[in-house]
Amino acid sequence: MILKRFIKNPILKPRKENDWESRLVFNAGVVFANGLFHLLYRAVGEDDISRIGYAVSVDGYDFFRFDKPVFTPRGIAESKGCEDPRVVCLDDKFYMTYTAYSINGVRVSLASTRNFIQWERFGVILPGMENKDAVLFPEKIGGRYVMLHRPMDPPRSIWVAYSDDLVRWNDFKKVMTPVEGRWDGVGIGSGCPPVKTEKGWLLIYHGIDEGSVYRLGVALLDLNDPSRVIGRHPDPILQPEEDYELRGEVREVVFGCGICEVEDKYFIYYGAADRVICGATAEKKDLLGLF
Repeated sequence: MILKRFIKNPILKPRKENDWESRLVFNAGVVFANGLFHLLYRAVGEDDISRIGYAVSVDGYDFFRFDKPVFTPRGIAESKGCEDPRVVCLDDKFYMTYTAYSINGVRVSLASTRNFIQWERFGVILPGMENKDAVLFPEKIGGRYVMLHRPMDPPRSIWVAYSDDLVRWNDFKKVMTPVEGRWDGVGIGSGCPPVKTEKGWLLIYHGIDEGSVYRLGVALLDLNDPSRVIGRHPDPILQPEEDYELRGEVREVVFGCGICEVEDKYFIYYGAADRVICGATAEKKDLLGLF
């Protein structure tokens, strides 16, 4: 595997003393800013509602976490929870895409913050369709905001959309589809927000096979036209192998949501078996060397 797991995995586990995160913590979006790793994670308590917690770290390995959630469900669209945050720094703010879950299914929603405590909500930004796994690009491309997302209609594929204001999205186009018979043959979805490199936009994505095993893969998108795939590595870069990845709320899952570029390394954060949060690193030259 290209990714090297943290020695101290899992880095975050459920806390029985906190009702809102007593059962599960997983699927964390992370951004590196002002010398700190800011981690937003999905947490589930005994009421089975997903909320979003916050933790911060100096080194990317050991995190101090807040005792209370920083983002809680609000309104009908989030009546069953807020799930799977991804975060980028854009226009001097932090923007979080997340999945709003209700009796009507899942929808892509957006919020922004400057301090990870106070939030401005934009609400559901892709109405009318069940959709999730949305990630924003960390800068405009061709003068417009760009987002990858994953409609729930099979085959579950990665699409791109464009916007002038982050609220109204259009010009939808399919970017990547599952490859039948392979580790990502049943469904795929964006994992971490794309990272700009000299070769293209580096995208960590997840793939699902016939046995419902989740693995992580990597692709490269064109810098000026992110709907164009210029490279897609055929093999996974991380797959469930450790006990904490093989057994949990669900079996055999590694699900990445966060990536940080720090000097010559990428720090990648993922949920393991939908129960704990883990991390892994990759040398930039090794990951880009796949293309």
